[in-house]
Amino acid sequence: MCYVSKATRGPTITFQRGTNQSAYEYAQKLIRNRQCVLDQRGDWTDHRPTRSAANRFIPEHGRAAFGKWHLGEDDEEAEDSKRRYKFPYGDFQNVHRCAVLSAESRAGQYKYTDIELAAAHLHGMLDALVAGKRSSEQEHASST
Repeated sequence: MCYVSKATRGPTITFQRGTNQSAYEYAQKLIRNRQCVLDQRGDWTDHRPTRSAANRFIPEHGRAAFGKWHLGEDDEEAEDSKRRYKFPYGDFQNVHRCAVLSAESRAGQYKYTDIELAAAHLHGMLDALVAGKRSSEQEHASST
């Protein structure tokens, strides 16, 4: 069971086995630091890292760093396998809104409630930035 409680910095999520809590916390940090791309739902096909980019990332940064870009971890897969990591949310530099939306949808489809809730919270954080960007643009447009 996944438990969610309201806190001042967003929900506190108690993760089930299979959820990568450090990846969730890292994604929140990246979003707070504005290291994100506020793209559209269908963009992940074009924005996701290529297989060769992932293959280069692991030797350069390590498997633990690779895992931090995935909200899920399958402990039935070998520790040295890329297949161990599920539900990517970014391109090794930025969180992508399209990836978070994809992870949220797939997690819900396959009943990974804890991953779905984590992705939903990240989705909310990103949408708050989108809303802030829109209001800032409207203010700028009305002042010119």
